[in-house]
Amino acid sequence: MASEADYFKRVRAICDKYGVLLILDEVMCGMGRTGTVFACEQDGVTPDIITIAKGLGGGYQPIGAVMLSANIYSSFANGSGLFQHGHTYLGHPVAAAAANKVVEIIARPDTLANVNAMGTRLQSGLEATLGGSPHVGDIRGRGLFRGIELVADRESKTPFDPARKLHAKIKRQAMARGLISYPMGGTIDGIHGDHILLAPPYIIAPDEVDLMIERIAEAIDAAIAE
Repeated sequence: MASEADYFKRVRAICDKYGVLLILDEVMCGMGRTGTVFACEQDGVTPDIITIAKGLGGGYQPIGAVMLSANIYSSFANGSGLFQHGHTYLGHPVAAAAANKVVEIIARPDTLANVNAMGTRLQSGLEATLGGSPHVGDIRGRGLFRGIELVADRESKTPFDPARKLHAKIKRQAMARGLISYPMGGTIDGIHGDHILLAPPYIIAPDEVDLMIERIAEAIDAAIAE
């Protein structure tokens, strides 16, 4: 059985064996969010097609892109020569200009260095503050992309009753403390399971990381106590 570290390499090998395209969705996790430009870099694989969006615009302009391997590109170029695609705002010059600048900033050595350093601080702080909580099942992620799993029982990983809408309560409690978080419910089977995602700016400072940890911990405790 392949280890977790080999998972994507095994998927890549299976795709190659049977002539299947490996398409990775990095709309949320790409463009530096996990500490490398593409999250799949850390898994040692190169997809045939990859989608990027959120980090590409850096919050300045909505933009998305699809990147192709040389093999896929040449199939079009040496075949019909036509790739019929597009949408209403294709090639928007302001969005393209914003994306170009974002890529330039991500390429600066200190940008992803801060994502990795602050990501490590965030993970360590969350583990120190919430790691012993009976209602936190797991804390995981890469770079500045961290998830907190909420459970009714830590040992069995039994989820909370979905009728409680715990994730929504945590969001409200966090907002009341000036913290924007990304909650989600139904993450186990579409009905059960609560988690909170934290994805702060790449330029976040150490004291801001510590403040975020303090506020999300308070929000979780307050929501569970409701």
